[in-house]
Amino acid sequence: MQSTFRTLGAAGLAALVTLVAPLAALAQPAGIDPQATKLLKASTDFVASQKQFGADTRNSLEVVLTSGQKIQFAHTARLSVQRPNKLRADRTGDLVEQSFYYDGKSLTLHSPGEKYYATVAAPGTLEEMLEFARNKLDIVAPAGDLINKNAYDVLMTDVTQGFVVGKSVVEGVRCDHLAFRAPHVDWQIWIQEGKEPLPRKLVITTRDMANAPQFSVVITKWNLKPTFNARTFGFTPPSGAKQVAFVPLAKQ
Repeated sequence: MQSTFRTLGAAGLAALVTLVAPLAALAQPAGIDPQATKLLKASTDFVASQKQFGADTRNSLEVVLTSGQKIQFAHTARLSVQRPNKLRADRTGDLVEQSFYYDGKSLTLHSPGEKYYATVAAPGTLEEMLEFARNKLDIVAPAGDLINKNAYDVLMTDVTQGFVVGKSVVEGVRCDHLAFRAPHVDWQIWIQEGKEPLPRKLVITTRDMANAPQFSVVITKWNLKPTFNARTFGFTPPSGAKQVAFVPLAKQ
């Protein structure tokens, strides 16, 4: 690894310094820039207005070891959403192989590799289900904050600072890059330019944990005209699958 760093010549270091210096000098504006909230509100309102959609995501999660070293894990997810009360998410990656079904009446988690599934009665709207899953079962749906029709209020809870970082490109799409700060977290969001202001990337940095681990989700593909059928959101246990019970969160 050290030999790799030594291969950086003077020209390479100069180019790196030229790139980084303007960013190092960037000061965080005080308060919340109205332009940042305007761009965010336009994006969350647009997603909330979609009656149904699909999205593919690429996600990374950092875990901090007791030594302080960070380890990164990755997974992908495919989401299918039909408002007001349907959601499916299929996730696969380093730590998880799991499908998440919500049909307006029940919530099911299926781990096909382990041949387990759990089903529980759930509230009747997508937003109520997301809150129920988080607060009662300690389950966070993939990109749940972004697909919630109240996403603006959820994201802006306790935010004290926010500003427009500038223009950026995510997955080949030109975006507005926004940054926000709350008491315990910093978060950034990249929003697609144009008539379809779709969120393209979200990064959350947890400041009240040692070494500030990050979670990021990149939305690699949006489908605003998907085709769903009865099997999309309904779960039928496969042969050999064993039903287990959810373990509810202990009361504080």
